[in-house]
Amino acid sequence: MAATTAMCTSFKSELMQALHNFLLSGGNTFKIALIKSGMAGTYGAATTNYSNVTGNTDEASGTGYTAGGATLTRVDPTTSGTTAYTDFADASWTTATISAAAALIYNTTNGSRAVSVHDFGGTVSSTAGTFQITFPTPDASNAILRLA
Repeated sequence: MAATTAMCTSFKSELMQALHNFLLSGGNTFKIALIKSGMAGTYGAATTNYSNVTGNTDEASGTGYTAGGATLTRVDPTTSGTTAYTDFADASWTTATISAAAALIYNTTNGSRAVSVHDFGGTVSSTAGTFQITFPTPDASNAILRLA
């Protein structure tokens, strides 16, 4: 199947319900899970939960990667003009042998609710090295999560 980079529609509704707290101090815990190449499911705006990935056995696996992915370090939300945005510190798995085609950011504090899906545009691999997720510049035009 396929992955499409998108902010999950359920996440947008859940923001209005105050189910996601991105504050550095006292906020929710967010993780990033890797989705394997040759995935069976379809991931994008309609993805609602981390269980969508595990239910299809589409989470990547390999040396140095633990199911559930990596815990993300949040950066306090801010605004620029009429755009609100937030960011995370880059995530990495060291001494890892993994291949992935996409990733899912999700909120582990509130039932593993999906936040966003990110398609890598092809398979990205590491062999006994570092598999790194580098987040874009945190500004109103590029931040990984933006509301305009």
